[in-house]
Amino acid sequence: MIGVRLSQAKRLFFDRQKVLSKVSRAERRVLSRFGAYVRQEARQRIRRRKRVSRPDESPTNQTGLLKRHIYFVFDPDCRSVVIGPARMTTGSEAPATLEYGGQAVVATSAGQPVRVAIEERPYMGPAFRQELPKVPALWRDSVR
Repeated sequence: MIGVRLSQAKRLFFDRQKVLSKVSRAERRVLSRFGAYVRQEARQRIRRRKRVSRPDESPTNQTGLLKRHIYFVFDPDCRSVVIGPARMTTGSEAPATLEYGGQAVVATSAGQPVRVAIEERPYMGPAFRQELPKVPALWRDSVR
C-alpha cells in the first residue's frame, strides 16, 4: 500500500476555481492599466495652440471639455475595456466627428446655422495604436 493520503494527493493538482479567479483579477488589472495608458496618451495628443489643427493632426484644445472627459472602464461582462470621450450633450457628435470626420452645423458671425464638412482629426486611434505594443509587457507575470 502506498503511504499517500487523499488530502496529500489533492495538493498535487491545481484548484481550477482559484486559478480562474486569479486570471480574471489579472485580466481586470491589465486591461484597466492599458485603458489608463491609452486615455493618458489621448489626452496628451489634444494640445493647446493658437492655431486651428490641420486635418490628420490631433485636435486643438479650446475649452478643455474633450480633454477632461476622456474615460475608460473595464466591462466585466464582455471582459474588455472601453476607452473614449463621454457624450457631453444629447445629440452632440463632436468627439466622433473629430475622430472620423463628417458634417457639423456651426453658426456664422451673423448667427446663421451653416452645415460644414469637417475633416478627421484623430486622437483616440493613434493613442490606441501607440500603446498597443505595451500589452504583452503588461501581461508578463500578471497571474500570480
